[in-house]
Amino acid sequence: MNSRTEPVQDIKRRRDGVLNAYVERIPFFKYLGITFERKGDELTGVLTYDPKLIGNAVVSRLHGGGTSAFLESTATMTLGWKSVWDAMESGEFDVTADDIKLPPLPKTISITTDYLRPGLPRDAYARATITRAGRRYASVQIEAWQDHRDVLFAQSTLHFLMPGA
Repeated sequence: MNSRTEPVQDIKRRRDGVLNAYVERIPFFKYLGITFERKGDELTGVLTYDPKLIGNAVVSRLHGGGTSAFLESTATMTLGWKSVWDAMESGEFDVTADDIKLPPLPKTISITTDYLRPGLPRDAYARATITRAGRRYASVQIEAWQDHRDVLFAQSTLHFLMPGA
């Protein structure tokens, strides 16, 4: 136990800094308008609405490819964040260093996306659940919604090759 207790806001600021550094490594996230909200160790992906995300201008619906890319990005980031979070919590990862060495993200092996209803021209949210995370392989389920968490517009199952496998 440390003789000096660190203020919780400093811990949160440092964790958010690590998450932001991790997210900034992927320019595609910025291009699509994907950000992440962190509550403890849980991430929620946020796809900020932009007219470039519309696939069918006649009925003004989100493009399926953009939706699938958002789900894959959120699943990838959730899986990568879990390894960073575990390393931070165990003390293996020095979050106070000026030059943070972040581990590589996992590589997608396969993705299956179910489009449950049209994506409307507004912000979308996604949350991933890691169903299996081994040394070589991981499986992730992900759900996406817009206005109501219980009304999904898309869901995916993804399989990943873990870094260093």
